[in-house]
Amino acid sequence: MSDGISARQAALGLLTSVLDEGMLLQQTLSDPNGPLAGLNPSERARAQRLCQTVLRHIEQADATLAPFLRKNPPKEVQNILRLAVVELAIDKAAAHGVVNAAVTLMQQGRKTTHSAGLANAVLRKVATLPDLFAAFPAQRLPYWLRKPLVDAYGRAVVAQIEAVQSQAAPIDLSTRAPASWPDLGQILPTGSVRMAPSTQVTAIEGYDEGAFWVQDAAAAIAVNLLSVKPGARVLDLCAAPGGKTMQLAALGADVTALDISEPRVKRLNKNLKRTGLNAKVIVADALHWQSDAPFDYILLDAPCSATGTIRRHPDLPFVKDGAELEELIQLQAELLDRALGWLKPDGQLVYCTCSLLPEEGEWQLAAALARHPNLQVMPIGFAGLDPAWLAPAGGLRLRPDHWAEQGGMDGFFMVALEFKH
Repeated sequence: MSDGISARQAALGLLTSVLDEGMLLQQTLSDPNGPLAGLNPSERARAQRLCQTVLRHIEQADATLAPFLRKNPPKEVQNILRLAVVELAIDKAAAHGVVNAAVTLMQQGRKTTHSAGLANAVLRKVATLPDLFAAFPAQRLPYWLRKPLVDAYGRAVVAQIEAVQSQAAPIDLSTRAPASWPDLGQILPTGSVRMAPSTQVTAIEGYDEGAFWVQDAAAAIAVNLLSVKPGARVLDLCAAPGGKTMQLAALGADVTALDISEPRVKRLNKNLKRTGLNAKVIVADALHWQSDAPFDYILLDAPCSATGTIRRHPDLPFVKDGAELEELIQLQAELLDRALGWLKPDGQLVYCTCSLLPEEGEWQLAAALARHPNLQVMPIGFAGLDPAWLAPAGGLRLRPDHWAEQGGMDGFFMVALEFKH
């Protein structure tokens, strides 16, 4: 199919998997028989981008369409209309091309062919509206997540987070050596290199030589909380896909990277091979694995709700409902306690989660300090540290609205711990 119909059709398939089947987008993207099957790389990238853009703007698209619809159309029809409206509003695509594509998509579907005329009439009217979406606020987070975030940070901050999440996230790179590529991207205060969202990473000079890897700037900060020395024994728990493992290896550490997921570990090994960095990689459940010797440093990026990564994964609010939170909080505590048992007496441990929820961050810290009276929070200091990131009880509270003008960052809680001497 020509004129971008194939990519749009695939985008609709991705939307269906998220909105109707409750599938995480990453699961569908990795399915060899999924909606992207048979597409060339350019079409695959466009389909994924279109799907993510619609997911970021469903509320605005529906509000724009509502005055022109007497009733809610079937979901298959609604998704085609949403896609078209988002292309008009966000991509600023030519109206005739968008309308024609939507009509074609309607005609091709057994459940939608009767709505081709509706699409033509409605979208031609929408295309005449000035400043599409300008009158609407950024898409709101679901209630189960928004309420605790408002309680924790206030409505104004949550609105700023939602505004950042409505934009396509830039691509951040970590480098083997200190970044020196101002002509390719923005060097952030913490040392990461920031590229435009549309950047084709594999085409950047140095990719094949392993000079860098993709890693959100906030995620890269966790290693800065450890004073890792060359040759030190370091354990990276829940390590895949390996961004922090590569950071640690690049510092000259003797790294053991452990993860429970074999498919994710394959990605980690692939990344290590490309960068030429070394680590001992283990596929195991950390709750049952036994170490043969203690470690100087441990980094635990614990499984969590991933609510800090919505700017990169706009499907999460449509798939998750918070039901797994209690189980995750218990797992985080168990992993933290177990990791502390592998630490040398003078060792350091970083606990972090890519979550915005205090239950998975600040509250976990308070509970750990209560369980381990001889544990203490370490002071934090590194290049690029913004005092606004410091959490009142210790550690860092990173939010998507930090660096908002530069595209934000993923949300994290992270803290460095050591035993009192």
